[in-house]
Amino acid sequence: MSETLQNIGLTQIKKFLPQGEDIHLGDDFFIIDIRDAGEHGFLRYPFRADAFLAIFAEKGGFNIEINLRKYRIEDKSLTICIPGNIIKIEPDSEGGGLPGRFLAFAVSRSFISDLRFDFSRLFDSRLTFFHDPRMKLGEKELYFCSNYFHLIKEVIASEIVDKNNAVEPLVESLLYVLSGLIRKNSMKALEGEKSSQTRLNMLFERFMSLVSEYHTSERGMAFYANRLGMTPKYLSRLIKQVSGRSAPEWVDSFVLQEAKSMLKYTDESIKEIVYKLNFVNASVFYKFFKAQTGMTPSEYRNA
Repeated sequence: MSETLQNIGLTQIKKFLPQGEDIHLGDDFFIIDIRDAGEHGFLRYPFRADAFLAIFAEKGGFNIEINLRKYRIEDKSLTICIPGNIIKIEPDSEGGGLPGRFLAFAVSRSFISDLRFDFSRLFDSRLTFFHDPRMKLGEKELYFCSNYFHLIKEVIASEIVDKNNAVEPLVESLLYVLSGLIRKNSMKALEGEKSSQTRLNMLFERFMSLVSEYHTSERGMAFYANRLGMTPKYLSRLIKQVSGRSAPEWVDSFVLQEAKSMLKYTDESIKEIVYKLNFVNASVFYKFFKAQTGMTPSEYRNA
């Protein structure tokens, strides 16, 4: 069964981000300068980003959930979300505010496809990068990235006639810089782990990638164990060991995010959602959703 989690492109992402100074090139590229955002405009509900998204935190911090794992974004850091990542941004305080200054930089798939950048440079590091998409920046790295982001922003805001051709080389260059930072970050992560722990983490990332792709059609552990070349019992034990959650719990979590996203971002009926998520019937879906959230699907949709 194909992916069902609501894919959100740049136009929709902008609507749900905290409002700020918006510099953009049509629907293919944008930079939003976010300063001391209020309580509205958060990506509160999970979605699958149909774009390359980078969040550059110059000052302040907030909480984010990427691929069902929670992270704390601190100042002087860079967080990368690649197309296909499941994202949700959480309020940073009881009042729901997002104090600080951040630059949200996003590029559409179509814009990416026109670039001469070799994306294998990013995806070669995907296993360790998937594990932690954050990078703490040193003073030189902070200065370097900040200059790139602000230069691109200034070019887009200028009166240059052919902005696309002016911006593309800058974005390509920035992506090479980011890929270098990602590789450096990944190597540090690997060097800091024992070989046995590294193997466990790589197994976990492979499992999570499979679950992200197949969870709407495959919920049994036999499928994942077979793809990973081990028994279901052994796989479940290793996943529990490395993550603290059982393999079936991870699968259920992905299915739940699908359901939440479809309820909040689409007008599809419960019957349609039941079918797309491959539940036997509506009753089974209701029981699953109520057990996970304490609410019925209709109550969640209207909350």
